[in-house]
Amino acid sequence: MAEIEKKDLYDYQTESIAEIFSYIDSYQGENKNLLFQLPTGGGKTVIFSEIARRFVENRNEKVLILTHRIELSRQTSNMLSKFGVENLVIESSVKKLPQPNPYHCYVAMVETLNNRLNDKDMSMKDIGLVIIDEAHYNSFTKLFKFFHYTMILGVTATPLSSNIKLPMNDNYDDLIVGPQINDLIKNEFLAEADIEVYNVGLGSLKVGMNGDYTVSSSDRLYADFNMRSLLLRAYKEKALGTKTLIFNNGIKTSQQVYLTFKEAGFDIRHLDNKNSAKERRSILKWFKETPDAILTSVSILTTGFDEPTIDTIIMNRATKSLTLYFQMIGRGSRILGNKKKFTIIDLGNNVARFGPWNAPVDWQKIFKSPDLFYQNLVLDEDIERQFRYVMPDELREKFANTDEVTFDIYEEYNKNVAKHGRPTEVLEKSLEQHISMIKENAPDLLTALGLARLLEHDISQRIKHYSYCITKSTLNYRRWLRDDYTSKLKSRLMKEY
Repeated sequence: MAEIEKKDLYDYQTESIAEIFSYIDSYQGENKNLLFQLPTGGGKTVIFSEIARRFVENRNEKVLILTHRIELSRQTSNMLSKFGVENLVIESSVKKLPQPNPYHCYVAMVETLNNRLNDKDMSMKDIGLVIIDEAHYNSFTKLFKFFHYTMILGVTATPLSSNIKLPMNDNYDDLIVGPQINDLIKNEFLAEADIEVYNVGLGSLKVGMNGDYTVSSSDRLYADFNMRSLLLRAYKEKALGTKTLIFNNGIKTSQQVYLTFKEAGFDIRHLDNKNSAKERRSILKWFKETPDAILTSVSILTTGFDEPTIDTIIMNRATKSLTLYFQMIGRGSRILGNKKKFTIIDLGNNVARFGPWNAPVDWQKIFKSPDLFYQNLVLDEDIERQFRYVMPDELREKFANTDEVTFDIYEEYNKNVAKHGRPTEVLEKSLEQHISMIKENAPDLLTALGLARLLEHDISQRIKHYSYCITKSTLNYRRWLRDDYTSKLKSRLMKEY
């Protein structure tokens, strides 16, 4: 053991470590796999580094820690060193273990170690404990066959498998749950979140084989001019002048976001997995040192990235992955100096899908019945049924002469049903209101047609709600209704002027 740097643990970390060791002691000699859950920012690496230290020091047994990325391996190695644990990182350059071997702790990437063990270049028979970081990734399970008689401890912020067909309870016997996010906020271990939600229609998104939205369909939606305009507006309204990290689902979208903010005069950088290591270091250094920096990225910073100075997280994407949802938001949740709060801007209906980031989660239930969790996820269509269009302030100013600009399609439809009217009367009434709004604020035809174009989002929302009412909500039908509505609006305005 190297000289130990004094490392103070928080009470909840000490309690979690005690609970984990109690479990290990109870099943000593048995083939048991344990999963430990702790929110992002709660100090998982600190906890399992202390566990490794005690295992090596008190039990004189060797510990293996597995990660899925080389950056995480190196970060883990550095943390272990701070705890006084001499360790060896088994990366591509390490072909065999040194002889004589002074190390009692190894840190390895899953693929590298899998190759070494399958090729019989290394032996790991003297390992007393295997610790798996980010255990929700299924790539680790291929190594379990090499550790049949070793206690395995998986750690994760979300005990929900990255592959819905391979539930975690297939590979782990029990789950220990750490403190909830709201408890860590209350005790000032994590920052409090201001959650800002902008409603986004996701009808054009497609779900891929992995159960999440495809990159191609996401790029088509989020690289579109209207979505980029909404993103820029959201930033100006809720995050202007703050250090902001934007998450996207596709490189095309992130590049378009970069251009949009650049053209608007903002200092922004783009980062994806095609950047070289040197470029990445340079960009992240700039991001760290620039108070109002804006960084747009493509998932590359969801794990293994810790920048406590982040003020705002923008989810410029939708996801069906609960793990990714917590990972993205967790990048902004660190407390630093006077930073006690951060802002979450959701442009993918993620909060409606999963619930607020700081809401309690029944992780035991999710661990035991993951299928039930997926079955109960709120559908996009059900989320969008609850949308209510709110006219942006800058647009509202253009209709300053109009007292009421809202129109509740659901309410009008119910009134219409009660009096046995034709369903189309609802859209006719909506059209009349739009015409009145424009006439009250446009002195000439050219201005009137310009205002009609600005009502595009309001019209689309009304059409969508109407289609829900008549249970015909296909995308093609809604497009036809919208085109017919805008054509009638333009035709009427030309007659009125």
